[in-house]
Amino acid sequence: MSQLPYVGRSVLRSEDQRLLTGQGQFVDDIRLPGVAHLVLLRGPYAHARITRIDTVRARAMPGVIGVFTGEDLRDALGTVPFMSRLRDFKVPPHYHLAVGRVRFLGEPVAALVAENLFAAHDALDTIEVEYDPLPVVSDPEQAAEKDSPVIYEEFQTNIAGRHSVISGDVLEAFREADHVVKARLVNQRLAPSPIECRAVLASHQAGENLLTLWSATQIPHLLRNYLARTLRFPDHRLRVIAPDVGGGFGAKLNVYAEEALVPWLAMRLHRPVKWVETRRENLRSTIHGRGQISRMEMALKNDGAILGLRCRTVADLGAYLQLFTASIPTSTANIATGSYRIPAYSFGLTEVFTNRMSTDAYRGAGRPEGIYLIERMMDIAAAELDMDPAELRRRNLITPRELPYTTPAGLVFESVNFPAAMRKALRAADYRGWRRKQKQQRRRKKMSAAEPIIGIGLANYVESCGPGPSSKHPPTGGWESATVRVEPSGRVTVLTGSSPHGQGEETSFAQIIADELRVRPENVAVIHGDTLAVPAGVGTFGSRGTAIGGSAVYMSAQKLKKKMTAIAAHLLDIKTSDLLWTDEGFQGRAGTAGSEEKLTMDDVVLAAYRARNLPSRMEPGLEANSYFRPSGYNFPCGTHVSIVEIDRETGEVRIVRFVAVDDCGRVINPLLVAGQLQGGIAQGIGQALYEQIVYDENGQLLTGSLMDYCVPRALQLPSYECLRAETPTKSNPLGVKGVGESGTIGAIPAVVNAVMDALAPWGVRHLDMPLTPEKIWQAMHRTAGK
Repeated sequence: MSQLPYVGRSVLRSEDQRLLTGQGQFVDDIRLPGVAHLVLLRGPYAHARITRIDTVRARAMPGVIGVFTGEDLRDALGTVPFMSRLRDFKVPPHYHLAVGRVRFLGEPVAALVAENLFAAHDALDTIEVEYDPLPVVSDPEQAAEKDSPVIYEEFQTNIAGRHSVISGDVLEAFREADHVVKARLVNQRLAPSPIECRAVLASHQAGENLLTLWSATQIPHLLRNYLARTLRFPDHRLRVIAPDVGGGFGAKLNVYAEEALVPWLAMRLHRPVKWVETRRENLRSTIHGRGQISRMEMALKNDGAILGLRCRTVADLGAYLQLFTASIPTSTANIATGSYRIPAYSFGLTEVFTNRMSTDAYRGAGRPEGIYLIERMMDIAAAELDMDPAELRRRNLITPRELPYTTPAGLVFESVNFPAAMRKALRAADYRGWRRKQKQQRRRKKMSAAEPIIGIGLANYVESCGPGPSSKHPPTGGWESATVRVEPSGRVTVLTGSSPHGQGEETSFAQIIADELRVRPENVAVIHGDTLAVPAGVGTFGSRGTAIGGSAVYMSAQKLKKKMTAIAAHLLDIKTSDLLWTDEGFQGRAGTAGSEEKLTMDDVVLAAYRARNLPSRMEPGLEANSYFRPSGYNFPCGTHVSIVEIDRETGEVRIVRFVAVDDCGRVINPLLVAGQLQGGIAQGIGQALYEQIVYDENGQLLTGSLMDYCVPRALQLPSYECLRAETPTKSNPLGVKGVGESGTIGAIPAVVNAVMDALAPWGVRHLDMPLTPEKIWQAMHRTAGK
């Protein structure tokens, strides 16, 4: 009996067999003979001049192979690469080891290579460095001020660049408004905190001049391209392998100093070199996410119609530019009108340098920040108008009959249905029932101290994923490659430029091939993360894996289907239009010549490789390569509803229900979609309630370990009710949209809105994230309360 179709079915992840049984291979699992170990001496100051580095004792320590400083590397490696910047943007030099100054806590000052980690750390302690501390700029708003100390004297300012989006008559909108609501909203710094920290291993085969690099990266092909330039090494002799990668969340969408330093040392020392990041290094020296402070104004009529939205945002870049540092805040500007009809809009963005680690892409990459801004403003406006938050949203949602809809930032919504998702979410969460329960609770004159207070929050979201060539997104996001090969055995090999690190693409891509080529998914091998095996690629980030990478796989499958159909028709001596391809094989349509004869898939595959009886001018073999480039963005969207209870005595928040309705277009594997959503929601809850990178005024990191940086635990997370809406996109042949970041984007404002709703009787209008029990308790006790 036919097993088709596989697309749309909840198929267990094939990669879990090795991962859950401890048979996965991560960078630190790779053992090479003669490997040396790299450790880094990192500066203890956020801003200081380096006046002396003495490495004499370290070089003489047992087991030490070499010690290097910034001056040793400056000419050999140049600066750390970056990709995007704004117009008239200031770009500071970012050396692989500090030269002259350190500009954030944890900047590497010296590199030491030894026979083993014990010898390396013993010797590292003997390196003597003298520092002359300099004024520190830790606060981004202070950094933007004219009288602030400057981090780069050559710029005479900490402002790296500015960006603006203006649409409609904003001044007139605010003049006509019956109400203007204002708020200062903060998207705090976050640590991506993947379960596997960064790791790099390099080996150079001098005789063949082959350089192999293993890295826990999301972008092996881009990493190879950048390293080839940095190392001045031929790219066709440089192989980058991303083995199993234990999470990335955008943190591994980068080219870090260590990824150039390790292969350079391997070539210089003529032996393999490995570096594995510690958790403390990860929290200090791997990119942070978010880091924006926004001042919002919304103009409304008495009936709730939004006339205009105005925003001024200061984005904290940190001390240096990583790959996408400068462009992430512009995504906030592009999406901050959300799913609403807003005729007049202005967004002024100021990006500043601070004495902190760089910010860059973290799950959602600018879109969670923008949706948080608009969804908080919707709740604040609803309170000002004394209107139900759901009703205010309903009156302003863009409807299907308005599509295609061009937003003030120029995004074109084509396949979305915002009202349907919101209706479904509100019904599933019993929104009206909870509102009645809340009103009954608030009417009671006396409440027991043990009775938790109820809060109800919702958020509509839309995000832009999988950009095409005409978008304003960096051009590297606009395509992906895939090679599909039917082997002589009839099994299938897929070579994809996507490089998954938890998304399950080994499974979903096999499902696509299974349906298109009529094979079982277990007979499909998906190869990724190896620049020698895969001809070209971009990587996995920005919820692009299936929408772009999967579409490239689909396109290659179509080419193979066409070729195999032509071979079968030739062998049966019939027209291709008269051919049927069934689960059992190939045969002519009923009533046509050759309808009695049948061919199996093995017959066609054998004919392709024997090449004795093929159509004229057809090449032997069964292999097809495709580069897919979408026509534009796809727009996942949905509605999240959060019901919380707050302990009156402790301020602790408990999420009692969380309902998510997400529209990610056509669904390849519902199980993978649910997993991506649940992980994303967990990270959204983490930002809303628990997580924050905290620096003091001297630039010292106060959340430098997982004892201080609070990643939510399983007991702090609710059971999720994940529902779907499906509006296939037209931007790719599969009709799929991204889903990897949706949970994070919708969850953050839904949870914050719920907590603020609970605190409304205490006169609390807004609190900045994370909404910790202490912060909530203090807010409740600052007012008279009930």
